[in-house]
Amino acid sequence: MGDAAVTLADYHHLRGEAMAVGERTPAALLDAAAAARLAVTEAITNILAADIATLSDVRLSANWMAACGVEGEDAALYEAVRAVGEEFCPQLGLAIPVGKDSLSMRTVWREPGVEKSVAAPVSLIVSAFAPVQNVRRTWVPVMQLDRGDSSLLLIDLARGRNRLGMSALAQVYGAVGGPPADMDDPALLRAFAAVLTELRAEDLVLAYHDRSDGGLIVTLIEMAFAGHCGLDVHLAGTPDSAVAQLFAEEPGAVLQVRQADCAAVLARFAAHGLATAPHHRCASDGAARAHPRRRHAPR
Repeated sequence: MGDAAVTLADYHHLRGEAMAVGERTPAALLDAAAAARLAVTEAITNILAADIATLSDVRLSANWMAACGVEGEDAALYEAVRAVGEEFCPQLGLAIPVGKDSLSMRTVWREPGVEKSVAAPVSLIVSAFAPVQNVRRTWVPVMQLDRGDSSLLLIDLARGRNRLGMSALAQVYGAVGGPPADMDDPALLRAFAAVLTELRAEDLVLAYHDRSDGGLIVTLIEMAFAGHCGLDVHLAGTPDSAVAQLFAEEPGAVLQVRQADCAAVLARFAAHGLATAPHHRCASDGAARAHPRRRHAPR
């Protein structure tokens, strides 16, 4: 399992290629531009699990879907395309050389005496591709329980914003949930990619998983399931904010690091201007720790 698909280029070396996907269609019901930025961001935070030399090595493919001709949808599509094509991706130094579109995402049918229709929201599915230096250095979201004391660090690229608009939590309750998540500052994403390159070179990360669909709670649960362990999770802030912290689908990632390396990892983020991002905590003052799941003896 993993955030990115990684393959070998040949039988004789460890070089290869990585592919990852990002999408956030529900958010487009509230803000098509934000949904498009989130799709690009998720593809990047996914593919950074692989040993990518630099963010500029990544190439994107954009698959656009919209119900053109439906009131408001043409304008939403324009805003989404402009947001990533003219603003967000150029600020990241990324190119989108290929893509496709499906612009008739509407169906109409007739029931006795009534004509009905359904239109899909503007949707951007982003595929990211990049060469990989060493496929064996790919990080996976599996908790490592045999590497000594460790902590989980939430790297929050939303700087403490925990917006729930059209999140999975909001949809469960049939609610809108306020404004949607967004990637507000592309410079944070560039810095994040640079720090991960440094951490990989120094072997300071044990496990990695991006935060996206479902929010932090799903990220942690998936890591725990894969590692066959439980987690002690400590959240900053008040109990009233716990739901937003756990279920907001803001951009970011969770890293498992050795307790002894915590200070060094935080120093790397500070050096790239990410020191003020919330939830950069070691287990002693607010993060998460793993403990093995109890196993019953065979009967």
